[in-house]
Formats: sequence, C-alpha cells, structure tokens
Amino acid sequence: MRYPIAAVAVLITAGVVAVPAQAAPAEGAYWRVEVVRTADHPRPVGSGYTVTQRSVSVDWQTPGGKAWSAYRELGARPKTAKDEAAWKADGSPTSWTYRTEGMKISLSTEPGKGRVGPVKGRPAGKFRMGEKWVTYAQLQALPTEPETLRARVVADVRAWIDAAAEEAKTTDPSAKKEDWLAHLDRYVAEHMTHLLYENPVPFKVRSAAYQALKTTKGVSDLGQAKDPLNRSGQKVALPVYERKSSVLKEQFIVDTKTMTLLARYVDLQDGGKQLAGKSGVETYKVGWTDDKPAVPAAG
Repeated sequence: MRYPIAAVAVLITAGVVAVPAQAAPAEGAYWRVEVVRTADHPRPVGSGYTVTQRSVSVDWQTPGGKAWSAYRELGARPKTAKDEAAWKADGSPTSWTYRTEGMKISLSTEPGKGRVGPVKGRPAGKFRMGEKWVTYAQLQALPTEPETLRARVVADVRAWIDAAAEEAKTTDPSAKKEDWLAHLDRYVAEHMTHLLYENPVPFKVRSAAYQALKTTKGVSDLGQAKDPLNRSGQKVALPVYERKSSVLKEQFIVDTKTMTLLARYVDLQDGGKQLAGKSGVETYKVGWTDDKPAVPAAG
C-alpha cells in the first residue's frame, strides 16, 4: 500500500528470531490497515484545471495468516477555488476521459463500486515482511529493544543490498554496491515505518521501531502535528532520497500512544518539478478488529 515510485521500490526484510513456545494472543479477529490516499491527477482535465483524486485500500490479516484486500475509488474534485471556477465554467462535468500513451483514462466525481476478496498466492499461515515469509509467532518474537532491533534491520538491509547489487550487475556492469550503501540510513528508517502498521507485531516491537526510527541518522523530529483527520501525533521526516534528477522527501505522523502510523506525506520531484500523482498524502487507520472484510465505505 505504497506509491509506485520506481526510484525507491525497495523491499527490505526484517530479521526474525527463534519461535517462542507460545506467541502473544491477538487482540481481535483481524489486523486491519486502512489507507486513504489523496493526490493530484497527473495532468489537467477539461479546459485545463487540476482535480484531486481520493482512493481507499484496506488489508485484513488473521493471526493464522489468511488475508483479504479491498479497494475503492472515492471520486475526483477540483483542487482549488480557481480550479472549481473553471470546472463550473465547463458545465460542472461529473466525468472526464482522455487517452495517453495508448491507454484510456477515465475519472469520475462519483465513488466507484469497489471490490474486496481474499489475497491469492500467499503461503499458508505466513506474513510478508520484505522479501521473506514469516509466521505470526515470529512476528511476536521480533526484538523489543531499539538498538537490538536496529542491529537486526541493518544486518538484513545490508544483506539485501549485497543481493541487489549483484543482480543489478547482470544488466548494468557499472552498478556499484556503494550506490545502495549511500542510502543505508534511508532504507533502515523506511523499514522502521513499515513496522508501525504493516503487520500485527506487538506494541513493544512498534515502540522499539519508533525509538529506532527517531534516532536513525538523517531522521528529523518535527514535533507535534495534526494529520488531515485532525488526529495528533509526532511528525518525523526521513532522510531525503536523491537519485540523478529525482528527489524524494517523506514525512510521517505517528500516534505515540498506540505506536501506529497516522499519516504519510510524499513529495517526489524530478528536475525540480513536483510529480503529480506520485506526490500526495495518505492517512492510516491501523489496529485489531472483529469486523469482517467488506468493500470500503464511499465516504
């Protein structure tokens, strides 16, 4: 449930330790992660105004490793008062259609029907963490001390870098491992944010991940802030990621009472110009629930 930013399409793995005799009990039937994404459409529509698109995705996972996912478009709206005036001058259309690169693109002001269904191709009883499949018991056994967790993640990120660098050489002989190592702190910080929402890890693991995140080199503590849903949390900024002409800036708001993610802000620029559609904000609702998987509400 992340933006499709090719420059940082990084899957890093968390380490696991020996499975304990008994894992901590779940606090509900499903670990649920809801993400509402808001972003500008990547090109003007109608007479040349900008619209903002919203969508929602939800994932459910049981302690036994079964999973469901859902998705729904929430509709497009003019971005600013100026855009709204241009939209009204166009006759207040409720849909837009155009073609680009041989593809037909359709937008609507109305929410889509949405869909929900089981996740296929998933090993029985397993959870995806980076490039590994682990059990619920292994999730519960992740380190709860910040520096121990950091050491585990750093070791696994370095192992990933070794493999990625070797694979890159098959298509680019000039590829160097140092290109990845230059962003080691960034990768470690990004992984810590995944531990704050992605899988049903214990509160103490999330707390350790947050503490490790805050003290990772290049991470900035921006103080108390409110997300788009008016929820309060602590805001942090990850190290800036630069590659050729692309610059990625990410900020997160964390609920320090539950140690779960509230919001993620993305600013991706290329050649100094922000890339609409790949920049935007996500709001998160994370936690245990007994509510069964269903198509997300249209609101």
